[in-house]
Amino acid sequence: MKLLLATGRKAEGMVRDAVRNLSLDCKVLIQDIGIAAFSTPKSLRKALEKQFSSKKSDLILVSGLCKADFSSLEKEIATPIRLGPRHAYDLGEALKFATKMEFSSFIPADVFLAEKRKENARKQLYELESSVKEMFSLKGVKIGGGARMKVCAELVDATLMNEEEIHRKIDFFLESGADIIDIGVHIGAKPGEVKKAVKAALSFAPDIPLSVDTLDAELILAGIETGADMVLSVNKENISEVGGEIGENDRAAVVIPDFDASNESLVANIKMAKEHGIKRIIADPVLNAVGYGIAESIYNYYLFRLQDKSTPLFFGVGNVTELMDADSVGINATLAGIASELDVDILFTPEYSDKAIGSVKELRIASEMMMLSKARKSAPKDVGFDLLMLKEKRRKPVMKLHDKELIVAKKDEKWRLDPKGCFRIGICEVEGECKSDKKIYAEHSPTGKRIVGKSANEIMDTILRLDMVSLFEHASYLSRELTKAELALRLNRSYEQDEELF
Repeated sequence: MKLLLATGRKAEGMVRDAVRNLSLDCKVLIQDIGIAAFSTPKSLRKALEKQFSSKKSDLILVSGLCKADFSSLEKEIATPIRLGPRHAYDLGEALKFATKMEFSSFIPADVFLAEKRKENARKQLYELESSVKEMFSLKGVKIGGGARMKVCAELVDATLMNEEEIHRKIDFFLESGADIIDIGVHIGAKPGEVKKAVKAALSFAPDIPLSVDTLDAELILAGIETGADMVLSVNKENISEVGGEIGENDRAAVVIPDFDASNESLVANIKMAKEHGIKRIIADPVLNAVGYGIAESIYNYYLFRLQDKSTPLFFGVGNVTELMDADSVGINATLAGIASELDVDILFTPEYSDKAIGSVKELRIASEMMMLSKARKSAPKDVGFDLLMLKEKRRKPVMKLHDKELIVAKKDEKWRLDPKGCFRIGICEVEGECKSDKKIYAEHSPTGKRIVGKSANEIMDTILRLDMVSLFEHASYLSRELTKAELALRLNRSYEQDEELF
């Protein structure tokens, strides 16, 4: 395959460096323009006539930032013209796939390839999950047998919530990717409160598996009676009271060890559960927090899995994330990786503390990454999904400048009030909308007008369109603050005007 890379004078060196060691038959076409993104059919035709008039190419790639329509020229020269990556340093990676797939005429190659990887990953996940013969299922959700690790999201103290709060929280967790919803039971709860919470959950999500989270036998029975599909948890203290009811109703039960936290008592309790008729059993050796024996608890999981290859395993990830002052993303990804090697089947987490918000979504993505990694017999890298939030896989090159070209920036200490007024910027939830969704707001004084949106760009464009600023420095300030607010929104952080984000 003969490739022609069309670029401008400014990027020529970077393009040549990017393709220097590739084995492809690849030539560089320099157009008479400075910036490759400004390529047009006219500039490309002129360069072709001047440099490659007698040579035929199989594919021409132009800058991924190019907005021109090359369809007419493409027909004229009978050669496909497609968008390459947006940045020259991504050319080497993109060209690895040039002979394997057809690039797009309107989507940059780097974006196109990322979307293709995701599409292929989703397809493979579906095929893998469809081929699994599970140990059992909960409302169609496969548990065990090599199925994807399922994410169980706890509504902490759901028995203290009203119906609207339960619906809103479940909706958020389902949007985040939860497979199972757990009804957390507060200390001192009554059977009626458990029944009310389970009914509220079922009225909103009747097709989603529900668990009830308590050791109290009376409350477990209340949950089963109302329609819970799974109970957390049973041990020798309550199995004799609830085992028959769980078995007769064919509910699933998470079995835990006694207070000695030993695998011996866990195995004994599983045996007791089976004797009382419980068929759908999930073992939980109990994951301890860092500082409370996490290494020993993981070892207990390892030993249990050596002894028992088939019983589904429950892994309480939230025990670790909630008790560590560190970003949850990396912790959840690492624990999901450990869980995958232990053939765990359910990843459990609340999002109780502010620092753990987002854990359900993180664990869902991590569980998918681990399933693909295991199927491909590779590390959880380049699988199509990732959990990179603040760091990046490949750093962009830093421009080098000469001192003589620089103007040293200096902050202007003067401040003037814009005659057209000022703005209060923040993050809000708009009441009355179908779904609770956070947005950026900019409230104008003295008019009281409030502009809301998801991006700094759309809010600033609206402010300019409504002619609500008159000073350049005010527009600059608003752009800075709105950008900070958008970053806070994307990263799920708090935002306060005029304060540092980090």
